[in-house]
Amino acid sequence: MRIEKDPLQRRLEITNWVLLALLIAGSLLFCSTRFSLGIILGGLISVVNFHWLYHNLLSVFEGELNRLRSAVMRRYFIRLAVTTVALFGIIAGDVADVIGLVIGLSIVVLNIVLTTVLTLLGTDFKSVPMR
Repeated sequence: MRIEKDPLQRRLEITNWVLLALLIAGSLLFCSTRFSLGIILGGLISVVNFHWLYHNLLSVFEGELNRLRSAVMRRYFIRLAVTTVALFGIIAGDVADVIGLVIGLSIVVLNIVLTTVLTLLGTDFKSVPMR
């Protein structure tokens, strides 16, 4: 039985791609190609890693509960190893600008902060108790 995707998860996934596109467009206009390549590669690693985490956790929770912990840890270390190899290749090969790479890797974090702020601003503050 497949679990239906949460609307918040779907919104985060779409916003990840929108933020990445905006950062790429801005960097192509105002920065060097090498810097833009860093944003592209870092953003792709970040967004794909976020998507991969979602699918790993989803498949684990659909499986047997007694193997839950080992499956989560095994998949976590595989994701970590793949990400490490990709980042090592980019940095050691001097493929892209490291600052651009860090900005690209921050896409998911920026998205979560942005979503949290927008959600808090959209709430009814009258229901929040004042101290």
